[in-house]
Amino acid sequence: MARADQVLQYLLPNGGWYMSGDEYEGIQFLECEAITKAQFDAGFAQYDAWKAKQDAAQATDKAALLTRLGITADEFKTLLGGN
Repeated sequence: MARADQVLQYLLPNGGWYMSGDEYEGIQFLECEAITKAQFDAGFAQYDAWKAKQDAAQATDKAALLTRLGITADEFKTLLGGN
């Protein structure tokens, strides 16, 4: 589950806000357009779906790169000295 700060970073990526605590009431919109509590609450589900999509894409990209290199993930770790 997403944290409140992650949701705000997702919804307002350029910043301009300050958050005290984890509740909507603790958000101060300083240099950005304010979002509503409903948008903030909906942002939790949106963030979780977005993050899952990002993680899946990263895993696919990593697997494709390892395939192009012709090595396994364990072999790659060995190359980096991570055994």
